[in-house]
Amino acid sequence: MIPFPVQIVNSFNNDMKKIKGFIALCLLFASGKASAQIDSAALQQWKDQKFSMFIHFGMYSQLGGVWDGKNISRGLSEQIQAHAGIYSDTYAHVANSFNPTKWNPDSIALLAKAAGMRSIVITSKHHDGFSMYNTAYSDFDVVDATPYKKDILKGLSEACAKHGLRFALYFSLIDWHFPQAMPISSHNSDFITPEHHEFNKKQVTELLTNYGPVSELWFDMGSMSVAQSQEMRDLVHRLQPNCMIGSRIGNNRGDFDVMGDNQEPDYAIGVPWQSPASFFDETWGYRSWQVRVPANEKYHEKLTSLIRVASRGGNFLLNIGPKGDGSVVPYEDSILRRMGAWLTKNGEAIYSTQPDPFHVPFNWGSITTKNNKIYLHIMRQPENNTIVLPGLKGTVGKSFVLGDNIKCKATATPDGVTIVIPKEVTVLEDFKVVVLEMPKGFTVPPVNVKAINNQPIWLNGADAFKFYSSTGNDYNTRYQSTIKNAYTLAPAATNEYTAKLYYSAEEIGKSIDLQLGNKTETIQFDTTGKFLLPNNVAQLKLSPIYLQGPLYSGITGTHGSLENVDINKPWPNANGKTWVPKAEWQNGQIAELQAGPLTAYYAMQIVESPIEQSVLVKVTSGDGVIVFLNGQQALIGNNLAKKESVDHYILLHLVKGTNQLAVKFFNNFQKKIVANIDFNIPQVGYVKTLPNVNMQHQQYFPVNWKLAHADTPHEDLGLVNMVLEIAPVKAAQ
Repeated sequence: MIPFPVQIVNSFNNDMKKIKGFIALCLLFASGKASAQIDSAALQQWKDQKFSMFIHFGMYSQLGGVWDGKNISRGLSEQIQAHAGIYSDTYAHVANSFNPTKWNPDSIALLAKAAGMRSIVITSKHHDGFSMYNTAYSDFDVVDATPYKKDILKGLSEACAKHGLRFALYFSLIDWHFPQAMPISSHNSDFITPEHHEFNKKQVTELLTNYGPVSELWFDMGSMSVAQSQEMRDLVHRLQPNCMIGSRIGNNRGDFDVMGDNQEPDYAIGVPWQSPASFFDETWGYRSWQVRVPANEKYHEKLTSLIRVASRGGNFLLNIGPKGDGSVVPYEDSILRRMGAWLTKNGEAIYSTQPDPFHVPFNWGSITTKNNKIYLHIMRQPENNTIVLPGLKGTVGKSFVLGDNIKCKATATPDGVTIVIPKEVTVLEDFKVVVLEMPKGFTVPPVNVKAINNQPIWLNGADAFKFYSSTGNDYNTRYQSTIKNAYTLAPAATNEYTAKLYYSAEEIGKSIDLQLGNKTETIQFDTTGKFLLPNNVAQLKLSPIYLQGPLYSGITGTHGSLENVDINKPWPNANGKTWVPKAEWQNGQIAELQAGPLTAYYAMQIVESPIEQSVLVKVTSGDGVIVFLNGQQALIGNNLAKKESVDHYILLHLVKGTNQLAVKFFNNFQKKIVANIDFNIPQVGYVKTLPNVNMQHQQYFPVNWKLAHADTPHEDLGLVNMVLEIAPVKAAQ
């Protein structure tokens, strides 16, 4: 939904021409603080490493994805205890045969170095609760329970220090062996009991005390409370202030955002981030019967991922799953070494680089930059062996193939820079990197440029260039959060402009850092400047609310399209169920729906409006909610505090005639879902007048906003009804 379009407010001026202007604008648009910051140098070092090794190694490796003589294809092999239905005492006996005599920490460290990796992250304890180190708080560990009797982490931490690698740890927040922990579930986003939380803190204290510097702590699964996540974060940074914490600690308390498994984002992320990848989508731990594609195909697949992640500003964490005897699978070993050979030649274009500044796709590959160099990663042969970099400005220097003595022809043109690659440079055997030197620096045109002339413009974030993170309590309840909206204005003439912010009850209590040109001001959304919305809710005809569910679901996505839904037919397809009218549900009355974890209901209401108008509605939900108007998403929200209910206010831009309001109500933590749609609320908005701004002809004017004093850097803006109006004081001559 495009939020809160307002031009003039009637509580300030009763001039009917201005009221009509306001209505016309509506119709136009109808179409807990994360403490203990990482030292900046340590943060930069983490961001610069770009490529790291992930190791899933544990007692499960001994089974290799096989139980009772059968290949267990369901789920991931490191979670075979759950997927094969193995009793806990039976599973514990596997430790008696776990003896990884071929595990050589020096060889592992040297393999990581040969692969061009800068750090190693190893599983200290996975979901099965088996510790790969000598913990004092359980005898279910590699030293006490196995014939191996050696501390895996100690040897590897020492090998990393010896060979110049950073050492890091994975730690599962759930534990299927600890008696006071939640039992195995279908989703792994289990509550952490108070006893289990204390146990986890003791083990984390061991890990950060006994194994030297730990560059990052990679928490996984579980669903802690905000207080538990904050307490764990504080503990980590108290013991090792520069230990980076992954986002799966939950409740937005991480130092870096961890993508979904094997996910490579195609959007700009506004916080440090990492993409964890396995050699095979089916498993992270060793699987003895894994089907493998040809090594050359897998090599190009993983090298492509590394390049793409680096070009978007992230770190690539590539996993290996050693066998139960501790040896590395030769297939994985050979591919890593081949990636390392490529990095020996081309690593300059990966390590310590900045992301692609163009923000447009190139069919031949990807781009990274460093200082005054632009690196063109050629993964597909360019058409006519020619590359065009649109809008690139600056003094053009040398261009050449990295690692080879082959020159390329680079020419500045009115439209940018054109590079012609010699015919002998091909990607038939391997990817190439072409370097373009810009000795005096360079500029690239900003994306999302909006012209501004003698007419007002309204910026609401819908068409902004967005910077993202993720927000949520845990892995299964998080969604992509927008943390910053940005525009670039291109004034047609030098002029002075007024600036006003319009907003609603949804934004009250928040504040933003708003940049207009070279000035940034913190704006508080308060209740001053109230005005009445020029609408007529009494004109609306509301149908009964129709219900679908319960359905198994995460917080994001829908089970089918919510555009032009026929409530008399099954949904989301012919095999679905019909919508059930809830005649007893009254507008504004809280309803309760029985629900378990990962459950959703859909509510649909038909809204008939005799005119196009903007109407404020209140939606009450529980753990999560998505609101749609005529099939278009208007709002998504979660409930980090796990309160019984949360209210959201959404300005609906109704078309004349029939509108469909659909709401997805999501549950994960409660025993019931609360649901309410309420049109009987005060139809008011708020306006705040800002200082005038001056823009110069042919000079870009940046405009952007982000939350001020946000609880964490990952918090969603949530400003669904905010609009910034910029209007000329007088027509330019």
